Amino acid sequence: MDFRHEVIGRGHAERLVPLIAELADGGRADAIFVGCGPGSFAGVRIGVAAARALALGWQVPAYGFSTLALVAAGAADTIAAADGALVVMEGGHGQWFVQPFAADLSPRADVRSLLPDAAVRLADTLVVGNRAEAFVERRGSGTAVPMLPDARAFAALPATAIFAGPSPAYGRAPDAKPMVASA
Repeated sequence: MDFRHEVIGRGHAERLVPLIAELADGGRADAIFVGCGPGSFAGVRIGVAAARALALGWQVPAYGFSTLALVAAGAADTIAAADGALVVMEGGHGQWFVQPFAADLSPRADVRSLLPDAAVRLADTLVVGNRAEAFVERRGSGTAVPMLPDARAFAALPATAIFAGPSPAYGRAPDAKPMVASA
């Protein structure tokens, strides 16, 4: 098993496949699991497209999971002890992706993209994610566990968090506006 944790930011499209190729045996696997978002438009599309392409080329199954569920899995013991938590991640455009999880890591509601002032009205005491500290500071109460998605937490995901046919889950409506047809 190989492990690397890199926060790439811009340029992830150019880095992803070479990073996989650097792994033992070219990264070849019996199955592929990919985080399907929510996340950045480009990042989610690139990750899912690469996973599906590798699965097709290697003739192996591809499965998806929610990125927010993976963040929750990274704090599984803390969430279980607190009887649940809210995962809060950067959502872009001044919004945060939020989703509450139960002690067993099952989602208690769907993912939402909210402005911070609306998000902080959510009641969970434990807040996990890369916007956890900002959330707790803005609300003035709670416990923050700052965290990014980490593939090492994959084993803590409940089986119900894994799904066949991975496709992007953006977490909010697209920014692009349809073109007006000319008459």
